Amino acid sequence: MKNQHPLLDSQVELVISGRAGIRGKLIDFGQDILVLYNGIQFFYVPLIHLQQLRIVQDEEQTYSGTPELPFEPYNDSISFRKILLNAKGMFSEIYITGNQSIHGYVTAVMNDFFVFYSPIYHSVMISMRHLKYLVPYNANVTPYSLSSEQFPLKPTPLTLARTFDQQLRKHIGQFVVLDLGENPRKTGVLKNVDLNLLELADASGSSVFIHYDHVKTIHLP
Repeated sequence: MKNQHPLLDSQVELVISGRAGIRGKLIDFGQDILVLYNGIQFFYVPLIHLQQLRIVQDEEQTYSGTPELPFEPYNDSISFRKILLNAKGMFSEIYITGNQSIHGYVTAVMNDFFVFYSPIYHSVMISMRHLKYLVPYNANVTPYSLSSEQFPLKPTPLTLARTFDQQLRKHIGQFVVLDLGENPRKTGVLKNVDLNLLELADASGSSVFIHYDHVKTIHLP
């Protein structure tokens, strides 16, 4: 059964890590994720990033009836992992870090990370703890109106580890981009992973150390 949050079916405003002022109708509320509907899109927001949730009175935002959720039956309980599994192969928008979201498909879900295939970044390995929200699109929508030939649903398969830590270690010695390249010092050759610290060699060859907990994504350019 669905968890009965006191603001369920109310118009609310969310403040989440890195993004403020998301408004809509609170459609569903699980143990580790909530669903917000803004009249056009569904926002699946992991609760770990929820900073504030408050009711708002906005006469311009009224939604009659209960929209059909794109994944699970409305009365089923929801969970973060279940949403990621259901999102596999469905064109979606996700927000991780920085000033922009990325678009593509969830292609694999592992223990504590998932793989997201984007026309821009290709296969991105994303720590589950750093996903801020996921927005699924309609089934007939494709990224940037690309054809299946231009953007295949089945990208080149990756050799995946079970955990994000193990996956990072698989890329030791390779040129990697962390956190979608938002910081140039998070791009370089991954030299080592030890004591929860990643050692990168930057463009000048100098070592940069980054704590594991602050690594949100990794991809190979």
